[in-house]
Amino acid sequence: MRNIDKNHPIKFKDGWCFATINNRLAEIYFDEEWGLYGYCYVNKKDYSKRDQKMIEEDVKNYQFSYRNKKFRDKLRDIIFPIGEIKYDESE
Repeated sequence: MRNIDKNHPIKFKDGWCFATINNRLAEIYFDEEWGLYGYCYVNKKDYSKRDQKMIEEDVKNYQFSYRNKKFRDKLRDIIFPIGEIKYDESE
């Protein structure tokens, strides 16, 4: 088990990374303003060897469960709702 500081939650910036969600490999998408707003399950074998090394590193740090529109960080024991992206329809 890695040494995770539970007092310092994840700070989201714009982007994506690999994680486990409900014990399955996934890509998670996050935004600085809205937090974690989406994910999709993926297969590790669909990625190159270089990407698979990145998957191994990301999965050590990002492990979540998702239920009732809430993510639970398994390593830090923090629960937070899924972000809601609001589109500006005036444009």
